[in-house]
Amino acid sequence: MTKADVPRVTPADDETIHRLLDDGRVVQVHVREDVERKLRAGTHLRLKMGFDPSRPDIHIGHWVGIKKMRQFQELGHTLVVIIGDWTAQIGDPTGRSAQRTMLSAEEVRANAETYLEQFFKIIDVDRAEIQWQSSWFGSFNLTEVIRLTAKYTVAKMLQREDFAQRYEAGSAIAITELLYPLLQAYDSVAVRADIEFGGTDQTFNLLVGRDIMREYGMEPQNILTVPLLVGLDGERKMSKSYDNYVGVAEDPNISFGKLMSVPDQLIEPYLRLVTDVPAAEVDALVAGIGDGTLNPRDVKDRMAWEIVAELHGIQAANEARAEFERVFRARELPSDMPEHTFGQPATITAVLLTTGLASSNNEARRLIEQGGVRLDGQRVLSPDQLVTVTQPTVLQAGRRRFVRLLPGTEWSDQ
Repeated sequence: MTKADVPRVTPADDETIHRLLDDGRVVQVHVREDVERKLRAGTHLRLKMGFDPSRPDIHIGHWVGIKKMRQFQELGHTLVVIIGDWTAQIGDPTGRSAQRTMLSAEEVRANAETYLEQFFKIIDVDRAEIQWQSSWFGSFNLTEVIRLTAKYTVAKMLQREDFAQRYEAGSAIAITELLYPLLQAYDSVAVRADIEFGGTDQTFNLLVGRDIMREYGMEPQNILTVPLLVGLDGERKMSKSYDNYVGVAEDPNISFGKLMSVPDQLIEPYLRLVTDVPAAEVDALVAGIGDGTLNPRDVKDRMAWEIVAELHGIQAANEARAEFERVFRARELPSDMPEHTFGQPATITAVLLTTGLASSNNEARRLIEQGGVRLDGQRVLSPDQLVTVTQPTVLQAGRRRFVRLLPGTEWSDQ
């Protein structure tokens, strides 16, 4: 990049520094003094964030870091998006107690394309670089791998919490998993990163990046970590693996219903981390819940509307709110639902699996045992109940999922 090619950067004043680093969407800045100095000087920064495309969808937990990157972009800094198409075929065990399944190159690329489409709903594509990790690791030979591994020790690697726990428990740790932090660190070398963004669960890997950059004679990257959004269950971090997420590309009606189901303690963090509602207004809403002047349900409605509006637009948010009111407060059926021509007879468990209302026999049984499955409003009591459809019939699983079964001789989706 020539001097003429470097984007013009707006130097940051005190107010901008506070907005970038102290708005509640940042947990830690390492090294803050260095970051502030460069921001105030208007130094052009290359902001790195890597994505593991092991799944195709972004959820609103990712939105926290993405919104923070957009703020830096607006000052003229360049976002370098690294698609981990190479390491996704290895697997990162962060926060997990077991090794993750490897994916094929074709699966990874398909996931990444979907990921990027959602990513650029908020990030300015004209001020971003897309870097496919395979462009440097695809030609990495054994000599280069050995040189990289020589720059870090096993003792340091076992300081990572999940590795340490598994080592103490005698659980398997594959050599490929020990390589992952080094490969992620080398990404920073490859793109000459100035700041790397990541969730707090990635802190160890980000710090390894600083060490490896020094080993390659480069100025170490600074680090900015963002909070992990708690999932809809109110307990674990938001993740598709835990089925406690709201997808960025999910149907607005589904998203609104999910958000209205969250525990009340999530209203405040969702407002602060995911929406653009001003902090003072969030303070007032939280205080209103605390002193009893505001109903938590009404504030939750505001939170759900704000998130859906940001993801899908104001009209979609209004329609989703109206649909929620109609279905869940007036107890009416959804105005639109998937239809399946029904090949009969079949057990209710098979029907749930075929229509996609359950992903496994165990999930189907659990839904039935919890009283969450109904045919035309009548509760299903047994997973072995035979279903025969002679007229259009509504099948409901849980509070938000409906399909209409139509009589026929074989299964098909409408």
